[in-house]
Amino acid sequence: MGTLSVNQNKLQKRLRRQAGEAIADFNMIEEGDKVMVCLSGGKDSYTMLDILLHLQKVAPISFEIVAVNMDQKQPGFPEHVLPAYLESIGVAYHIVEKDTYSVVKEKIPEGKTTCSLCSRLRRGTLYTFADEIGATKMALGHHRDDILETFFLNMFYGGTLKAMPPKLRADDGRNVVIRPLAYCSEADIEAYSTLKQFPIIPCNLCGSQENLQRQVVKDMLQEWERKSPGRTEIMFRALQNVVPSQLADRNLFDFTSLKIDEQATPRFLNVMNL
Repeated sequence: MGTLSVNQNKLQKRLRRQAGEAIADFNMIEEGDKVMVCLSGGKDSYTMLDILLHLQKVAPISFEIVAVNMDQKQPGFPEHVLPAYLESIGVAYHIVEKDTYSVVKEKIPEGKTTCSLCSRLRRGTLYTFADEIGATKMALGHHRDDILETFFLNMFYGGTLKAMPPKLRADDGRNVVIRPLAYCSEADIEAYSTLKQFPIIPCNLCGSQENLQRQVVKDMLQEWERKSPGRTEIMFRALQNVVPSQLADRNLFDFTSLKIDEQATPRFLNVMNL
């Protein structure tokens, strides 16, 4: 690729620093971990693998990386691209073949969005495979924008305040999912992917759908960022500064028992003595 320009070098350093901070803040990777890096062939997962390979070289701990791609048997899927790339950079990998494409096309009516079912099927398969190969962590390429989009999707359409946590234990307790790019912006990842010339594989199952609720939310957030630069960063920080007593979830805060404190110091001054 040649020597990086000043701006390109800053971009690479920023992404590496942000990923390193996220990994440290949430204790994502520990000594002796076997990290299963889930590769879709998109910009996010390529960037995640690239950064993790760098961190593996400079980190004060030792951990293993194995790349895993799930071949969902989509028509025209270029099966040779990922193996060729991974072999060229010397990364151990597995290709998991599972025809979830046919299941999704059978179950989802034409014109309806396929992402929800597709992601559930893919996630279940990858969870099982991680268990089979003894992976202690499962790395996904979701970034800061994905996390915020999920937050607003859940709030607007699901009536819940939740997003994608940077680190998550699966319901069965057998998998720990990590998101090393949690602090990274999609714009930086896209620029880095172009810089590194990753062999991107487009998703022809869901990537071309125009009526996704997620795309509507993405457009909304991008418009906010255009009008008020830095707003995305502020909103993400808000997810890290939750104040349960200022919300209305009775499971998070004991509103029922709230009473005045008879021992508290009065706040009112005796104005006659001023």
